[in-house]
Amino acid sequence: MGLTVSTSRYGARVTSRFQVVPAAYLILLRGTDADREVLLQLRRGTGYRDEHWACAAAGHVEAGESVVAAVLREAGEELGITVDAAALEPLTTMHRTHANQQPIDERVDFFFVCRHWSGRPRTMEPAKSAGLEWCRLDDLPVPVVPHELQVLRAVRDGTVTPIVTHGFDSVPS
Repeated sequence: MGLTVSTSRYGARVTSRFQVVPAAYLILLRGTDADREVLLQLRRGTGYRDEHWACAAAGHVEAGESVVAAVLREAGEELGITVDAAALEPLTTMHRTHANQQPIDERVDFFFVCRHWSGRPRTMEPAKSAGLEWCRLDDLPVPVVPHELQVLRAVRDGTVTPIVTHGFDSVPS
């Protein structure tokens, strides 16, 4: 860190840059607007938000991997399902922070909705998940990972925007 960039055009000087960790999230939906359900997993044994409900499939984008390839990979690894890239609907992108200056806690999360897939979703990583459950969007279990809850509520309320933030006190989401 310590990269220095001088730009006379803008009169700005950047003295350091942080890196963000990209992640991909798959929101599996079924049902109609009146009774829409989302597939959630209960996290366990991961060291992050254990005993919280979360999107059924999500994970880091690996080096050299596109975000679309990452979400398709996670669907297979975590749920044992096959998703066609054409079935993915880009939902929102979230820039989030824990505001603790730790590079691992600066994130950009890409959320996708999917309504059609092949196979029956099942827990493929039992060491990281206590199970899966279809939950009504208007009656989510408690607790849900906070930044994911923000997105799920926006889906429920029909207020999804292309870009949202989480954890930045001075910037509205």
